[in-house]
Amino acid sequence: MSGSPLLVLLTAVPNLPEPSFSAFFSQWSLAPVPTVLTVWVAGLYLLGVAKLRARGDRWPVGRTIAFVGLGMGSFYVATASGLAAYDTTLLSAHMVQHMVLSMLVPLSLALGAPVTLALRTLPAAPRRWLLAVLHSKVAAVLSFAPLAFALYVISPWALYFTSWYDASLSSTYVHEVMHIHLVAVGALFFWPLMGIDPVPGRVGYPFRVLLTVLTLPFHAFLGVTIMGQSELIGEEHYLALREGPMASWLPDALDDQHTAGGILWASGDLIGLIFFGVLFAQWVRSSMQEARREDRRLDREEQRAAARELSPRP
Repeated sequence: MSGSPLLVLLTAVPNLPEPSFSAFFSQWSLAPVPTVLTVWVAGLYLLGVAKLRARGDRWPVGRTIAFVGLGMGSFYVATASGLAAYDTTLLSAHMVQHMVLSMLVPLSLALGAPVTLALRTLPAAPRRWLLAVLHSKVAAVLSFAPLAFALYVISPWALYFTSWYDASLSSTYVHEVMHIHLVAVGALFFWPLMGIDPVPGRVGYPFRVLLTVLTLPFHAFLGVTIMGQSELIGEEHYLALREGPMASWLPDALDDQHTAGGILWASGDLIGLIFFGVLFAQWVRSSMQEARREDRRLDREEQRAAARELSPRP
C-alpha cells in the first residue's frame, strides 16, 4: 500500500537548484506554521494600533515598523522563503536562519512594545489576565536576567552538540519547535533589557550593557569551535544529500560547516553591536530625561522658596 502523500512530502529527498538570488524568491512556500503565526501576530498588533488611532491616541510609527516589518517580517522570511528551503540542505543557510530567529527577530519584537500596546487596548478582563501573568512568579523566574542569559548562551551549544539538531533534520515537528524555541529564548533575553514594555526582570542600564557585552565572546567562541572541528554536525543527513540529485552543486560538507561557523561568529558580533548601540542610545535618552525631570524639580523648589521669601510674615 502506498504511503500518505503528506508523509512522502515530509520524508522525500529534496531536489533544490543551486542557491542563487532567483532561487531565494522561487523557493518560497506557504508553510502553515510560520504563515499562520505571522498573519495572526502581525494582524493582532495592527488591530491594536488601529484601535488606538480610532480613539485619537498616538502610537509611534517606528514601533509598528519594528514589530510588523522587522520582527514578524524577518520571522516569515527566515521560515518560509528560499532561505528556509535550504535550511536542512546547507548548514550555512541554517546558520543564517538561526541568527535571524535568535537575535534579529526578538530584538525587533521587543522594540515594538507589544505588551504596552496590549495593556492600552485590551478590554478590562483580558487586561487583568495579562497583568496577572506579568506579576506571576513564573514570569519573574523566566525573566530573571542571569537565568535568561544562561538559557540564551547554552541553547545553541545544546542544539549543535547534542542529538537535538539531528532530530530537527529528520522531524518536521522538531524542526518547527526549534524555530519557536530560538525566538522564545531570544525574547526572554532581549525583552527585559530593552526596557520598553513593563515586563519583570528589568535591570539597570549598566547591567544591561554588561550582559550584552558578555554575549559577544560566547557567539564568537561557538563559531570558532564549529569552524575548527573536523566532526560533522548532522553528518548522516548531510552526507546522504551528497549522494542524491543535488550532489553536483552541494559544497563539501566540512567546508560548508566551516562557513556556518564563520557566519555565526560574524553575525553574532554584528547584531550584538547593533543591540549595544540601541541600548546605549536608550541609556543616554533616559539619562537626559532624568536630568530634565531633576531640573524641573529644582525649579519648582526654587519657586516655592522664592514665594516663601516674598510672602508677608505675621
